[in-house]
Amino acid sequence: MHDEPQTRMRTRAGSPSPSSSSLTSPSSSSPSAGRAAAWFPGLLVVGLVLAALNLRPAIASLGALLEEVRDGLHMSGGVAGVLTSVPPLCFAVFGFAAPRLARRFGPGAVVFAGLVAITAGLLVRPFAGGAAGFLAASALALMGIAVSNVLMPVIVKRYFPDRVGTMTGLYSMAMALGTAGPAAATVPLTDALGGGWRLGLGIWALLAAVALVPWAGLIRDRGEAAAPSAAMTGTDATAASARKGTGTASAAGTAPAPGSAPASAPASASASASGAASVSRGGLWRSRTAWALACFFGLQATGAYITMGWMPQVFRDAGVPAGTAGLLLALTMVMGVPLAFVIPRAAARLRNQGPIVLVLGACGLTAYAGLYLAPAAGAWVWALLLGVSNCSFPLALTMIGMRSSTGAGVVRLSAFAQSTGYLLSIPGPLLVGVLYQRTGGWGLPIALMAALLVPQMVAGVVAGRDRTIEGETGMRD
Repeated sequence: MHDEPQTRMRTRAGSPSPSSSSLTSPSSSSPSAGRAAAWFPGLLVVGLVLAALNLRPAIASLGALLEEVRDGLHMSGGVAGVLTSVPPLCFAVFGFAAPRLARRFGPGAVVFAGLVAITAGLLVRPFAGGAAGFLAASALALMGIAVSNVLMPVIVKRYFPDRVGTMTGLYSMAMALGTAGPAAATVPLTDALGGGWRLGLGIWALLAAVALVPWAGLIRDRGEAAAPSAAMTGTDATAASARKGTGTASAAGTAPAPGSAPASAPASASASASGAASVSRGGLWRSRTAWALACFFGLQATGAYITMGWMPQVFRDAGVPAGTAGLLLALTMVMGVPLAFVIPRAAARLRNQGPIVLVLGACGLTAYAGLYLAPAAGAWVWALLLGVSNCSFPLALTMIGMRSSTGAGVVRLSAFAQSTGYLLSIPGPLLVGVLYQRTGGWGLPIALMAALLVPQMVAGVVAGRDRTIEGETGMRD
């Protein structure tokens, strides 16, 4: 399930190997299967990276120009707070729908449709005539981001089961680049395009359009049967084995290279159905780990969206120029590039991820203390520390892959943790906007941000324990 030193699950000798494709489905017995095997892995990696690059520009580019957008659309602080709360709302609502859509249409088709929505939303929203139109176009882009957010861990789990940490780190790193780039470049691009914020925001639709190219080749043929579709609900072949250091039986979905021949299809379906049933009957609502992971995800998302939406304004109000404020946000986000690759690999090697949670939380508390006491004087240090703290996101994604022993469990846990977590994160950015408008300063909002880190650390420690949702709900494959 994880990188080589920490792999805890192995496929039993003779255990069935699933049909290789839920994104593309070349017949394993046809000559085209060998050709598919050659190009599929590379295309999938390119697709994952390009999709991940487009999961944050819609938010980060807006944060850099929030003041100009507010002035141009005559938004109050409260309405701007609503705007910064739209991302988690969309992620919560449409994230719940992602597994069902993937079962029906295939994950490749859903991600492709999501990228179309991102492209359209980013292209339309800068030219909206008022706040309502701007919000609607933003919501369209965020709908596409939401379904892709949920399906990324699912695709990684299925196609790279022995490299969960590495692949999670790769696309998390791409997401960090997709946040830092727009944060740093949006203001200079706006100036270069004549100083209009509309073109400065709309330019990011081009990046989303580029990502459509590889995913057009990864759309599954709908005419192909239920096996690939069912794979998204856990019809990966699963095999029980003892987890290292525990008596808990575990199973991991296997995903051979595309073009490999399936074996024992009936056995595969039986094992897979068992995995899906275990999660369904047990119910994530009864899992303490699932709830802790959802709370951890939600609280880190609260901090991340407050940072992306409001941090440039914090620095600008402290006397930092707009361009420098954008660079500070970029520094915060670019810290996720190396750390988003390192942290998942480190987390996957540990049985308990609690210590990493505490270190990241301590960095965040230090950063907020600095923003409260000397926002301009130590701006670069606080931005750097916030960047380290925000790496709770790739850690949460890694734990989603580690807290379930089946492919079915990862699908459900990913949707549950992300959607529930994003629901929990909705009030945070909105409340910050209201407090900022009411008090006219950043003292109280920053105190709120720091206070939210405490329950985040507690939830992360609980979620980081060496447990599985199947074990907690009393179900076995």
